[in-house]
Amino acid sequence: MAWGDGMADPIIPHFRNDVGVDRIRIGVRELKCMGASPPYDHPHVFLDMGEDDQIICPYCSTVYLLDPKLSALESDPADCRFQENVAA
Repeated sequence: MAWGDGMADPIIPHFRNDVGVDRIRIGVRELKCMGASPPYDHPHVFLDMGEDDQIICPYCSTVYLLDPKLSALESDPADCRFQENVAA
């Protein structure tokens, strides 16, 4: 699927490191790192592992490791995936 082809754009999950670990296991190769929860977040940077199984955030130095056992909605530690509260 190409961007702008009329289909819905893929959702890129945001991850945070409020717990201060050096490594976070995730189930996706493309992500946005935000450092910590607002208001202590850094610029939300898009990271793409490509063919690699890990990537380091250039802002906070968190290492993200691909874990194929996890879904796009999971992380290890579990509280590292950020989801904004959306009012209905």
